[in-house]
Amino acid sequence: MPFRVELPVYNGPVDLLLYLARRQEVSLMDLSLSKVIEQYGEYLEVLKELDLADIGDFLDLASTLVELKSQAVLPKTVDEEETEAQIEDPQSELVERLLQYKEIRDAASVLDEMAFRWQQRHERLADDLPRRRIDPGDQPIADLEIWDLVSAFGRIMREAAGPPQTEVIYDDTPIHVYMQKIHRRLAAHRRVPLLDLVDAGVHKSALIGWFLATLELTRHHGAAVEEDEGGDIVIVKTEEYREELDVNEIDNYGNDGIVATNLPNQPR
Repeated sequence: MPFRVELPVYNGPVDLLLYLARRQEVSLMDLSLSKVIEQYGEYLEVLKELDLADIGDFLDLASTLVELKSQAVLPKTVDEEETEAQIEDPQSELVERLLQYKEIRDAASVLDEMAFRWQQRHERLADDLPRRRIDPGDQPIADLEIWDLVSAFGRIMREAAGPPQTEVIYDDTPIHVYMQKIHRRLAAHRRVPLLDLVDAGVHKSALIGWFLATLELTRHHGAAVEEDEGGDIVIVKTEEYREELDVNEIDNYGNDGIVATNLPNQPR
């Protein structure tokens, strides 16, 4: 079945805006709207290539940003200026929305930390509670944000893309196959640059497979992503890394349990 990328609740379009704002290293009140809109558009193109499941939410915000930018750059008549003076500045409205979102997200992080500390202090009581299934998308990527990973795969798509395809290529390689490739590389080298995973001319479906495999390994299987001195993203081991990868624990998007000996040696 075709791959579709799903991002967790706190990695939606507003979170992307907040991430871009932090990259400018200025307060939200001093945010450069023009620069954020340009960068947001670049990320949107990558998300389209990754076939994001909820791309509509990102497109809706993109249209709002374009409207804000047009209001900021187009000349206004005297009547429009008088009317606008009575209406809240659109950029201020956007900044206020980001501030509110940041406040909610920070509060959620504090609650998560409090819950974790309680569980550490009351381990036996916590063990007596019924197990709650945690959505894989709610588990964060260690060290770097998911947007850093999206940006890295965007660069890989541009650098490793082959010639334009004249026909649709269907790739049914399961996610666990890509994961095993990365896992074996980590076992041998401890650090795996993302760009080293793909060959020149690889088609988009394989890139999406590598992307999803990286997400799965960082969330559940003891891997992390870091940025090296050159700005490249690398996958590394953490203390939770295990030498054996249980493919039956992997979310293969509806597939049944997998027998490791039946796995193909190479992703197609």
